[in-house]
Amino acid sequence: MLDPGAGSGVLAAALVVRALSEQPDLSIEIVAIERDPAVMPYLRATLAACERVGGGSVRAKAVEADFILDSTGLDAALNMEGRFDLVIENPPYGKLAVSSAHRAAMRSAGIDAPNLYAAFLALSVAALRPGGQVVAITPRSFFNGPYFGAFRAHLLDSIALDRVHVFDSRSTVFADTGVLQENVILAGTRGATPGAVELSVSRDHTDDISSRVVPYETVVFPGDANRFIRLATDAEDTAVAELVLSQPCSLADLGVQVSTGRVVDFRSRHALSSVEQPDAVPLIYPGNLRDGGVLWPRAIRKPQWFQPGDDKHRAMLLPEGWYAVVKRFSAKEERRRIVASVWSPVDNPGEVAFENHLNVFHIGGGGLDEELAKGIAVWLNSSVIDKFFRTFSGHTQVNATDLRTLRFPTTVVLRELGRRPVASQVEVDSLVMGLIAA
Repeated sequence: MLDPGAGSGVLAAALVVRALSEQPDLSIEIVAIERDPAVMPYLRATLAACERVGGGSVRAKAVEADFILDSTGLDAALNMEGRFDLVIENPPYGKLAVSSAHRAAMRSAGIDAPNLYAAFLALSVAALRPGGQVVAITPRSFFNGPYFGAFRAHLLDSIALDRVHVFDSRSTVFADTGVLQENVILAGTRGATPGAVELSVSRDHTDDISSRVVPYETVVFPGDANRFIRLATDAEDTAVAELVLSQPCSLADLGVQVSTGRVVDFRSRHALSSVEQPDAVPLIYPGNLRDGGVLWPRAIRKPQWFQPGDDKHRAMLLPEGWYAVVKRFSAKEERRRIVASVWSPVDNPGEVAFENHLNVFHIGGGGLDEELAKGIAVWLNSSVIDKFFRTFSGHTQVNATDLRTLRFPTTVVLRELGRRPVASQVEVDSLVMGLIAA
């Protein structure tokens, strides 16, 4: 058994206690890797205790090494390829800069891992023999989005998922470490044929667990080029997924595109203004989105005008038109994960600039028609889309890629949604369900 990034050895100790209680005659050999010299004495003490408890059936070795740097490259100090029956790990979290030695080491191994935990997981899978299993505690952030796309594809090509457990609360599990994302425990078998997957959920590590077994294709959809990992943890989630996936159109079918706002404010400070200036246009932030519309100008701690002084900044503007706009960041504790509003050229004629923390629906860089813009916003604000989005997104971002993967009703239905006035979530949901079920 391999425990990379072992810390004080708590996972190895837990495994020994459980394994010996269930199979007393089992022989266990542990390799625990840790790079922090200050932690090594505690790890060695834990492993020594494991050997004592095992009474000769447990052998354990602590290795002081950098798991990534020392197991990659031509002169790798750790030779672990295909050696282990089991890997258990709670890997470190942290972004890997493109220029970092660890990111370069992973690329030399043929894997692009943008985060420490992804690098650990990829190398752990490589350390397994065929049929060996990895069990890892990680953030859920790699389940969707383009940032982890290459890593996600590599992982799913290497293992078949056996089980995924999700902690529903972000505030109790690992609360002392500042992890802002949902955490999961995943188990997968190297080289196995994908089959049934057990999905389970609990609020935290002390709560009761609810569990169900689902076909693999409901977790990783066949034909999904993005290879999102989706967790429909109950029958309601499954029904919602079936309803959304049954919709006939993609954004491409509608002739609509979605892009992040073009203005990165800290890179264009000289073009921003908190007071109206000649030739300045509205600058829209997430804080301007209110109750399905855009309130501008608004007394928020952000500049409300954008004054393009050259061609570079003029290219950041969008022409006068109707736009559906979605916040790029939201937390799972919020009432809705996807928050959509409509920019109206009737209320604010002329060009407009959208800040980078927004996603903007447009047609070829120009506006939509009024009914289509409003219909897209109503569809995205519905509870059915909220529930569906939560099945694959466990972090705080709503990426443009996530929005491109959604299914939509026809333009006829969307425009009908846009024609009907709605004033509450109940009215939104009633209208959506009435039209898509018709």
